[in-house]
Amino acid sequence: MYTRIMHELPTKAHQTRYGHPGAIIWLTGLSGAGKSTLSLNLERRLFEQGYFVTALDGDELREDLNADLGFSPSDRTENVRRVAAVARFMANRGALVIVSLISPFEEDRQRARAASHVPFRLVHVDASLDVCQRRDPKGFYARVAKGGIQQFTGVTSPYEPPPSPDLLLKTGELSIAACIDRLVRLVEEAAPLERRTPQEH
Repeated sequence: MYTRIMHELPTKAHQTRYGHPGAIIWLTGLSGAGKSTLSLNLERRLFEQGYFVTALDGDELREDLNADLGFSPSDRTENVRRVAAVARFMANRGALVIVSLISPFEEDRQRARAASHVPFRLVHVDASLDVCQRRDPKGFYARVAKGGIQQFTGVTSPYEPPPSPDLLLKTGELSIAACIDRLVRLVEEAAPLERRTPQEH
């Protein structure tokens, strides 16, 4: 039976140390829409502003934590569940966690939000399939065309666009800089950074 661990340091102590509450910024969208690019640029921008921030990338986690999972609907659901659990744990310890994950099913995304217990903002990184196929930064679409990948989201497996994301970024139209500016505003609303005097650091 699961027993909840009572940490010696409460969540408020972490918030006081880092100067902001923990939160999760969840980027969803097709492969090639720009999730990883925005995640890494946002991580750097927030780090420079003084946030305790980290980025969790779905492709990286597939190589380690979720290496045992395939791409069936049930495996995709489990993939989201595990990533959400890691993000929740880190956010509860005071981190601003940026998740970039295709997470194609609305029910899975809503389950991740409901279980977060911290500010959770869902961002739809929206680019058309045509744009994503032209970009193809990791060569996935080329492999799909040759039959090398089965159950690929947006082509041979469904993607359910969020009906009401907290932020919609049309990356086929907006520059990276414009997207990052909008993401920073979203973060500052969800997890405002306390401004301190030098002697308080």
